[in-house]
Amino acid sequence: MTVERWERRAEIPLLLLALAFLVAYAWPVLDPRLDPDLRTWLTFVSWTVWVAFAVDFGVRLALSRERARYALRHWYDVALIALPLLRPLRLLRLLAFVRILNRSASTNLAGRVTTYVGGTALLLMVLAAIAVLDVEQDHPDANITTFGDALWWAATTVTTVGYGDRFPVTTSGRFIAVALMLTGIALIGVITASVAAWFVSSIAQEQADEEATRREESHPTR
Repeated sequence: MTVERWERRAEIPLLLLALAFLVAYAWPVLDPRLDPDLRTWLTFVSWTVWVAFAVDFGVRLALSRERARYALRHWYDVALIALPLLRPLRLLRLLAFVRILNRSASTNLAGRVTTYVGGTALLLMVLAAIAVLDVEQDHPDANITTFGDALWWAATTVTTVGYGDRFPVTTSGRFIAVALMLTGIALIGVITASVAAWFVSSIAQEQADEEATRREESHPTR
């Protein structure tokens, strides 16, 4: 079996595991008064998912022909597995939703842009909101103390509007903010480039249709 075949087979199970991790990670963040027994069970779920992702990467590494090069190219997987502090970033596996949705998306440029950019932006906003609320809500000087505050902050940050009424005060929160800012700039660039390419393609198609019409009028079929 090749790495590509394994990745295709493991995509859906890993996606479901990422969803399980999302629930296990987000529930205690959104409900600080959670029952201790349930909190313990959710912690067990999150570590089980961590083990599953570690096994997945180990299998992919074993199937690859150039293991050192593969590990270097997938350094983010190595970091997410090796550094427990980065465990919440495994939620980025949820971005596989975008690839799955793309299978049924329109084949034109507008359809692909809507799927990738819209889906990615929405997922990143929710994930960033949960992550920043996790690190901010217990700080004495925090102004992001509810999920609504966090979601508003994430929306204004990813769109690069930045009203400034909500902002992180912790070091971890600021790192999350920087990552979201860079992502927002990239998304805006993708949208701008895609829309421009769509306009150019549409104009070229219209010109081609007009040229074809003129040729038919000049040489009518007998």
